[in-house]
Amino acid sequence: MNRIVEKGKTLMVDGPASVTVLSGKVEVFGFLIDRVRKIVIREGKRLPFEVQETATFHLELGAKADVHEVTGTTIPASWGEAYETTRQFRKKPVVIVVIGGVDTGKSSFCTYLINRLVRDKCTVAILDEDLGQSDIGPPGTVGYSYVANPVTDLFGLKPENIAFIGSTSPNKTTDRIVEASVSLKNEILSETTTDFVVVNTDGWVIGEEAVQFKSRLATALASDVAFCIENRDLIPSLSATFGDTLANLRQERVDSPVEIRERDKESRRSLRELGFAKYLENARVRVFPLNHITVEGKENYALIWRRETDNLLVGFYDMQKRFLGIGILRSTDSNRRALKILTAVAKKPTSVAFGKVRLDRNLREYPGKASD
Repeated sequence: MNRIVEKGKTLMVDGPASVTVLSGKVEVFGFLIDRVRKIVIREGKRLPFEVQETATFHLELGAKADVHEVTGTTIPASWGEAYETTRQFRKKPVVIVVIGGVDTGKSSFCTYLINRLVRDKCTVAILDEDLGQSDIGPPGTVGYSYVANPVTDLFGLKPENIAFIGSTSPNKTTDRIVEASVSLKNEILSETTTDFVVVNTDGWVIGEEAVQFKSRLATALASDVAFCIENRDLIPSLSATFGDTLANLRQERVDSPVEIRERDKESRRSLRELGFAKYLENARVRVFPLNHITVEGKENYALIWRRETDNLLVGFYDMQKRFLGIGILRSTDSNRRALKILTAVAKKPTSVAFGKVRLDRNLREYPGKASD
């Protein structure tokens, strides 16, 4: 169906849906669209189409999609101020850490900030540390991408490199996350000239352990500025909570959008499962003899023979320790001393790392088994 929206209004679209801008001028998270363009919105995501010149849209809506209009913009004024703050840094590269709770708009804010920087001809990289709702790479990983053009969803970016963590919750893997994030950030800066590195973090912000983890991560990344996205229901505020622990870098408060879409646990799980499916597309079961591949962690060999690794998420690496992709360990062949793993990885891996998440035959998380 077609829909005309007047200048000064915002069309809010919840996926699954596709939206084609047929005419007019529209902005999505700082991405200016002034010609015909089709945008796909995945289930569980919401996009704001801010109309700057009266626009005509063609909408194709899925079963759970929703569309409504609001007057004015849904982008908080503090987001524009955050962009101006970012541009004021003279030295390059600038490392930006984005901190916020679950469903506060972290990915949306990162997308907005990146799009504004890209429009200014800046070179930008996004480092995604949000294990449970990862946009860059499959769930349970830390990954990064370079962004050359404006985007509406970071999920569509091609990962440059990924570090496998294997869990969708950070609280038991903090050391590995910090190590992986620092390694990938150093790789970003060593391989190309980058003006800005935007780090999207996970939504774990409540409690002393969470605060100490975020502080440690920001410090280890040698961050220049931390943007704390405030949830109106959170008392004390996030800025107050992290004030002392992030005292060694500049801190700025930004607001969560009024029209933020809050997702329940089932919706977040569905988004993770879409992420797994994306990286297991056209997967098949391959047999990996244990004398041809190294299992990381000596303790995992005992688990293999006790059949405690069936249906676990795994990550593959090559000889240079470059991430190749994920798989699901379906079974162990004791007679052939081999692992049967469902994977889309075509290259020959030299090592495999075991995760904590279990996925069934339909790539759905086992109830009570996922680490989120």
